[in-house]
Amino acid sequence: MSDSCTLAARRPASHAAGIACIVGGIFFLTLSDANAKWLGAHYSPLQILFLRALIALPAVAGIALALGGRRILRTAHPGLHLLRGAINVISATCFYLGLRALPLAEATAIAFAAPLFVTALSVLLLKEQVDGRRWLAVLAGFAGVLIIVRPGTSAFQAATLLPLATAMLYAVMMITARGIGQGEGMLTTTFYIVAGQLVCSAVTLPWVWQAPEPAHLPRFAAVALFSTLGLAFITQAFRIAPASVVAPFDYTGLIWATLIGWIFWHETPDAYAFVGALFIAGSGVYIALRETRSAKAARGGRG
Repeated sequence: MSDSCTLAARRPASHAAGIACIVGGIFFLTLSDANAKWLGAHYSPLQILFLRALIALPAVAGIALALGGRRILRTAHPGLHLLRGAINVISATCFYLGLRALPLAEATAIAFAAPLFVTALSVLLLKEQVDGRRWLAVLAGFAGVLIIVRPGTSAFQAATLLPLATAMLYAVMMITARGIGQGEGMLTTTFYIVAGQLVCSAVTLPWVWQAPEPAHLPRFAAVALFSTLGLAFITQAFRIAPASVVAPFDYTGLIWATLIGWIFWHETPDAYAFVGALFIAGSGVYIALRETRSAKAARGGRG
């Protein structure tokens, strides 16, 4: 009896810590995006990505080694990691280009359509089964995207297609992770995403490089620091709490993006952006919870 009571007491504590970690992690990632938005007015997104990865890689490697030892850096899929690094660079470049023309909150909301693309692509490419309720959630999420983008109207901006491309490419990157298998954990894949980003962005430097102004160097450091902290806190959230508990809090990024955009750029999303964001966030939360329940049911059936 006492053991079960102790376990029950620990569970809410780990849930609360996991939620705090993911909320903090998403906040740090939004700060990274805000600094990238500012730098995007002066530098190519590819140069921002290269310096972000160059500064962040030692920290990511240090975290991985501290938590998992040298075995964390071993991989049987170097080619696949490089491919995922290239997709990541293209995806992030689209997002950073979108930030030049769009409010931070609007670009963030559209990019949050990624889980919808993951669900759709898992059916098309992996032949997975998706029930009718999840399809309805996907359709509702895409309706939210249409509400924000408003194609065919005078309010339409071509730049809104850039974070949408980010969402689709990010989904492709997540689907390719299935090819890595269970032998490599989250720390390994995180390390190789950053390493792949560094290698793939470095190839483009002869065409995009310009010497950073000394006053801008803290901004580059902030992009790297906050993105690394964000990844570390999000990784920890999924380590200490169930995915069904922490995953819905991913959408606190919409709140942070709205606040930061309003404070630093005086951006105020219109009603369409708010309604569309609610559709996207609601469908994403529903899909995350539904998939977690399906996974638990499958494990119970095997047991």
